[in-house]
Amino acid sequence: MPTVVLMDASLSMTRPVSLEQCSEELQRKNLAVAGLTMLFEHMANNYRLEFTSLVAFSSLWELLVPFTRDYNTLQEALNNLEDYDKTCLESALHGVSNVVQQEWGHACPTQVVLVTDGSLGIGKGSLRHSLQTLKGRPEDKKFPLPFPFPAKLFIMCIANAEELQMTDTMHNLEQLLQLNGGDGQIFTMEGQLCLKSVQSMFGRLIDEVYSPFPAVLRCGNLASDVQVFPRPEPVFLDEEIDPMPRHILTDLEIVGFIEIGDISSPPVMSRHLVLPIAVNKEVDDVGPGTTEEPEEETSANQQAGKIPNFCVLLHGSLKVEGMVALVQLGPEWYGMLYSQADSKKKSNLMMSLFEPGPEPLPWLGKVSQLGPISDAAENPYGEDDSKSPFPLQPKIKRSYAQNVTVWIKASGLQTDVQKILRNARKLPEKTQTFYKELNRLRKAALAFGFWELLKGVAELLERECTLLPDTAHPDAAFQLSHAAKQLKLASTGDSQYAAFDQNINPMHTDFSGGGAGM
Repeated sequence: MPTVVLMDASLSMTRPVSLEQCSEELQRKNLAVAGLTMLFEHMANNYRLEFTSLVAFSSLWELLVPFTRDYNTLQEALNNLEDYDKTCLESALHGVSNVVQQEWGHACPTQVVLVTDGSLGIGKGSLRHSLQTLKGRPEDKKFPLPFPFPAKLFIMCIANAEELQMTDTMHNLEQLLQLNGGDGQIFTMEGQLCLKSVQSMFGRLIDEVYSPFPAVLRCGNLASDVQVFPRPEPVFLDEEIDPMPRHILTDLEIVGFIEIGDISSPPVMSRHLVLPIAVNKEVDDVGPGTTEEPEEETSANQQAGKIPNFCVLLHGSLKVEGMVALVQLGPEWYGMLYSQADSKKKSNLMMSLFEPGPEPLPWLGKVSQLGPISDAAENPYGEDDSKSPFPLQPKIKRSYAQNVTVWIKASGLQTDVQKILRNARKLPEKTQTFYKELNRLRKAALAFGFWELLKGVAELLERECTLLPDTAHPDAAFQLSHAAKQLKLASTGDSQYAAFDQNINPMHTDFSGGGAGM
């Protein structure tokens, strides 16, 4: 889950902290940098595979560091951050939306960490002005929240709650969270403004959002203590009347192994890094942005590296054999463990979570009914691995196992319309083909309620009729006019002409021997 750090670089962040509250001469900006440094160090040690971006804002926004795993680069940009002018949070949120969509699209869940002193700005462009003018905006000037992608917004205030509640700042920040669907949280400093309190505030963020998930990975008599990054979110099932959150168990039981080719690229809810705790301890001493082992290992780390670890064995085995491990996450809830290459020399043990249910992947059937090859009367893969028992064939032929018109992209619709026009220009020789394609498009448009399409195609046919050359067969004009008229009638939605099971039949003329009209 990528993270965007949105750092306030306005002049209000340069306000000095009272010497009564802090023994050193510090600005609020210095406290914010100290807190983010703590966050970056934690992520460098524990979230090495996650991408983080740094955006600064005042009246304008600037992408300082695009999404990266190099926390040294992030730290350097943070240390060199300049001071700018007034606060304009709305434009900054637009910037976050652009940055995330360009890199990840609309489907990737994202964490947005906003670091600010709670100053909302003045006049036009301030957060107060933005929230007061939410209604009645044109489409191209809408407020950027909610984000067009799944996102959680965490607001880190370099101020204590008492200071924020003296004005309407806290109320406005709470409105921001509500506009984003309520996903997120506001963090404030406790007590005096000093390094200790800002570290405590960012520590709470780390504990709640960026803490690993400890678990035990088991396979038969083998087991290994592991940590899962990022922490898996609770899942709510839409089909339940009163949905309750479902959490994965801390005991992850491997129930079997299957070839990568059989499981293919299944739909998953989320992906997570799995690290053995002993190996993870060796990396804790490594600096931000690096994944190499330190030059001088302690005797404890050397001893940990000599202890056999099932997680390391599993990772190497899956990588060499080209297989995945099916793991049970809870009652009727499964996932898979697999090796994923991070670079030419590095790979990681990953865990993907399937949708809860006994049959998350239909082509495998029910997971509880899968068994070892040795239980089968004959090898389902053949003696030379020349076949596969998957995908399972459904016992009942689906009613939708027939050609259905679907327009996923505009190019598909354009192709169907052009096919009708090509046949229209070859009338009357292509009369049957013309009406076949016309009725196929008509049925699809009626099914989708796409009345405008019917009217548009009717106008195209009328235009084709006016463009017929003098040498054209007389029947062509009659058929085009007839088809255009029937499409226009269907576009009105009148049940007499828009019945789905009716077809437009060729018009009977003295020049053709077809049937009657509709």
